[in-house]
Amino acid sequence: MKVLGIDPGFAIVGFGLVRTEPGRRPAALSCGAINTPAGEPLPARLVQIADDLDVLLERFRPDALAIEELFFNTNVTTGIGVAQARGVILMTAQRRGVPIFEYTPSQVKQAVVGYGKAEKRQVMEMTRRLLDLKELPRPDDAADALAVALCHARSATSLLRAER
Repeated sequence: MKVLGIDPGFAIVGFGLVRTEPGRRPAALSCGAINTPAGEPLPARLVQIADDLDVLLERFRPDALAIEELFFNTNVTTGIGVAQARGVILMTAQRRGVPIFEYTPSQVKQAVVGYGKAEKRQVMEMTRRLLDLKELPRPDDAADALAVALCHARSATSLLRAER
């Protein structure tokens, strides 16, 4: 199974592609980021996100798209832009017929580190170890996206889920 993990944003959208097979260690196939220009109006940035994601979906042909749910800290204005970008990402995947799975930050941390309140650095290091990477993926958004993909890969192959 190929899972495309997405760390949503409107300035930077992290992506990470993970392959998982029963009885084998998950492998990172690709990761990176969609970067939109800071000076562009939000609608133009959203179009770029949709277009670039469409290219990634065509190139990778994932079996699933896993995306982190929106988490508001204190900056609601930034959160609104991220929510709009997230909507574009969901729409683009839906149009392509890619099954979509959403995870909270705590679920991602729990799946990758084993502790739902793990620090970002712990999640990044465990992602590196679980995928047997020599170094942490850059930018951080790409590493976060790989963690989201790992979360889904572990959830989708869970023995508990298979019993349903």
